[in-house]
Amino acid sequence: MTLTEAQARHAQLAGEIQRHDHAYYVMGQAVISDRDYDRLYRELLDLEQTFPALITPASPSQRVGGAPLSEFKSVRHAVPMMSLDNTYSQAELTEFVQRVQKLLPGEPLEWVVEPKVDGLAVSLRYESGAFTVGATRGDGTQGDDITANLRTIRSLPLSLGARSSHRLDATVVGGPETACGSPLAGGLLEAKTGERARSAQDSAGDLPGDSRCCARDGRTPEPGQPAVPAVLEVRGEVYMTRSGFEKLNAERVAAGEEAFANPRNSAAGSLKQLDSKIVAQRPLDIVLYSLGEVTEGARPGSQWTMLEWLKELGFKTPERTWFCRSAEELLAAIAELDKVRGGFNYETDGAVIKLNDFDQQRRIGATAKAPRWAIAYKYAAEQARTRLKAITVQVGRTGALTPVAELEPVFLAGSTIGRATLHNEDYIREKDIRIGDTVVIEKAGEVIPAVVAVELAARTGAEQGFSFPTTCPECGAATAKETGADETAGAIWRCVNRECPAQVRGRIEHWCSRGAMDIEGGGEVMAAQLVKHGLVRDVADLYTLKLEQLAALERMGEKSAGNFLAGVAASKTRDLWRLLFGLGILHVGAGGAKSLGRHFASLDEVLAAGEDQLQAAQDIGVVIAQSLLQWREDKRNRELVERLRAAGLNFTSQLYQPQAAAGPLAGKTFVLTGTLPTLTREAAAAMIEAAGGRVSGSVSKKTDYVVAGTESGSKLEKAQKLGVTVIGEPELRVMTGAQPKGI
Repeated sequence: MTLTEAQARHAQLAGEIQRHDHAYYVMGQAVISDRDYDRLYRELLDLEQTFPALITPASPSQRVGGAPLSEFKSVRHAVPMMSLDNTYSQAELTEFVQRVQKLLPGEPLEWVVEPKVDGLAVSLRYESGAFTVGATRGDGTQGDDITANLRTIRSLPLSLGARSSHRLDATVVGGPETACGSPLAGGLLEAKTGERARSAQDSAGDLPGDSRCCARDGRTPEPGQPAVPAVLEVRGEVYMTRSGFEKLNAERVAAGEEAFANPRNSAAGSLKQLDSKIVAQRPLDIVLYSLGEVTEGARPGSQWTMLEWLKELGFKTPERTWFCRSAEELLAAIAELDKVRGGFNYETDGAVIKLNDFDQQRRIGATAKAPRWAIAYKYAAEQARTRLKAITVQVGRTGALTPVAELEPVFLAGSTIGRATLHNEDYIREKDIRIGDTVVIEKAGEVIPAVVAVELAARTGAEQGFSFPTTCPECGAATAKETGADETAGAIWRCVNRECPAQVRGRIEHWCSRGAMDIEGGGEVMAAQLVKHGLVRDVADLYTLKLEQLAALERMGEKSAGNFLAGVAASKTRDLWRLLFGLGILHVGAGGAKSLGRHFASLDEVLAAGEDQLQAAQDIGVVIAQSLLQWREDKRNRELVERLRAAGLNFTSQLYQPQAAAGPLAGKTFVLTGTLPTLTREAAAAMIEAAGGRVSGSVSKKTDYVVAGTESGSKLEKAQKLGVTVIGEPELRVMTGAQPKGI
C-alpha cells in the first residue's frame, strides 16, 4: 500500500470511528458491534504503525492519551468566561426576574432552565471544524491548556465534519411556537437517549460574542449538517459520572489507594493530570451549553436555538431543559428538576436560569464578575449539625492512615450518623477542622457521610487542632507523609512497618475476600484472630495452618475450622489474576490484574517483565507498571512468592490470550443472571474470560449475550426489551468450546 492509498483509507476509517463514537457516546445508539468497532480501530492503528505520518491530533488513536506534559501552558480566552451569581431563595429568584424586567421595560421575557452539574467549566476552540485547543476557566480571562486531556473524552468531537447522521428525537412540551403556530422545540426537552449517553450542564455565565442571528432564529434548525463557523468556541462542563465514580473508588480502595472525596473533585483533579493516559482511564464526560468566540458564520439568536444548533453540530447538550415565560413557570421548573435530578448519572446541585434572547442578554450586559441575565439557583443539601468529639485514625492494609470524625450521633437522610470521613490531612487543614467543633455533615454523593463545614461562630476557644500521628496508632512504628503519584487525591500518611498488625489484618482479609482468593470464612473477625494469636504474619502462613490451631480459637469449633481450611486448600487452584489482585500490590486492582492475566501466561512472566513490557498490556500505565517493579524489588515479596509456590498455588493464567489466538469470544460482552444448572456465576465468568470474552454487571445496548438461568430478574427483562440475545448454559458451553453436560 502506498502512502496516498494509506491516507485515503485512514481518513475513511477515522470518519467511520468518529461517527460510531458520536452514535454511542453522545446518542446512546450502538450502530455496530464491539467486535466490528474493534476491527476498524485495529486497522487504523496498524496503518499508523506502518505510516507514522498519519498520526495527527485529530486521529481517534489519540483518545488514549500521549506522553506526559512537564507543565500546562496558559491560554487567554477570546471571550471572558464569567461565573454566575447564586441564590438559595425562591424569593430572590423572583426578585432577579423583576430586576431583569426593569432593565427591559415592556418587553416579553423568555427563560431557559438547565441542570447545574458539579464539574469543571471548560472552553473548546474549533478552527475550520477541527478541535484545536481546550482550556479551563481559570480566572475567567485565561486558563490552563488541557487539550491533551480533553481529547480522551469520547463524547467530545475532535472534528465537526465527521459525526453520526442519526439525530436525537425530542419530546416537546409547551415551548415557543413557530410562525404557523405549531409547537417548536420548547418547554421540557427530554432527549431519548440510551443509558450510556448522558449529559448535563454546570454554571457558565459566558457573555455571547457576536449577536448576529441565524435565518431561523427562534425556530428549530432544519435537519442536516449546519455550517461550521471558521472559529467556534464552545463552553461547557466536564464531569465524572456517578456510576464511574463509584467504580473508580472501589478499584482505588481495592488497590490500597485513598478513595476520592466526590465526583467534582475527581473530575477537576483528573483534568489537571500531566499524564493524559491516566485521564483516559477516568470515567469523564462533557456537556456543552454556551458560546465564546464565533467568526465567519451565522449563529443562533437565542439560548434555546443555540442548544439545538450545538446538538446538530455533534455536541452533547443538556439532556433536560425547561422553557419558561414567567417567574411562576421558573419556580415550577426548578421544582420538577429537583424531583428528577436524583436519576441523572451525574451530580447536580442546582438549576441555571438564563434569559433566552441573546440580543436582550447583550443589552442588559454584566457586572464585573457575572452576567445580569443569568443566575444559578442552588438546592439546599440535606445537612445536620453536631459536635466533633474526637478524630481517630484507621490504618489500612497498605499502611495508609485515614482520619475519621467521631461525632455525637445525629439523624441525617434516613439514618443515624456517628462517624464521618475527613479524607486526609489537606482536607482537615483547608476546612480548619478542630476537635470540639460544631460541624456540618452531609452525605457526600448522598451516600458517604462527610464533614463539609465548621460553625466558626460556635467556637469557645477550647477546641483543639489535630495533627497526624508521627507514630502508628496500631504498632507504634514511624509514619511518613507521601504525596503519591496521583494529584487528584491529597497527601497520604503511611505506617512504614510492613508487620503492623493493622496492615497484616488488612492483607489477610483482602486475600480471603470474594473478589480475590475467595476463601469462605476469612473475613474481618477471622483475620483479627489469626493475627492476634500470632498464627499468621502474611498470606503464605494461611497454607501452614492446622486444624487444632484453628479449633482452639474463640468461637471456632472443629467444623468451622475444617470448612475454613477446605477453603484455603481450594484457593490454591484460583486463577492468576485473583492471586495478583490478592497480593494487594499498590494500584493493582481486579481490572488491572485481569489485564495482566490476559497479557502474560504466568506470574513468573509478570514479575520478569520490564516497565515497557508491562505497559504493553491493556490498561496498564506507568503508575501500575512502576508499582509492580517496586513490589518485585522488595526481597520480602520475592520470598513470599516462593513460599506460595512451595505451598502449591497456581501461578498460570486461564485468561492468557496470545495475539495469534484471541479466543472464540474475543470482543463479546456477556451478562450473567439467575442460577445456572451446573456452573456457579464465578465459573461461568471464568469460562467466558478464558475464551476471550468480557463479563459485565449490567445490561445495555453494548451487551452481546445475556446468559440466563432460573429465577432471572430485571437483567433478563431488560435484555428482552433491548433485543439482546439470551442464551443458557448449554449454548454458552458450545460457544466457549466446552463440552455440553450430558453429551
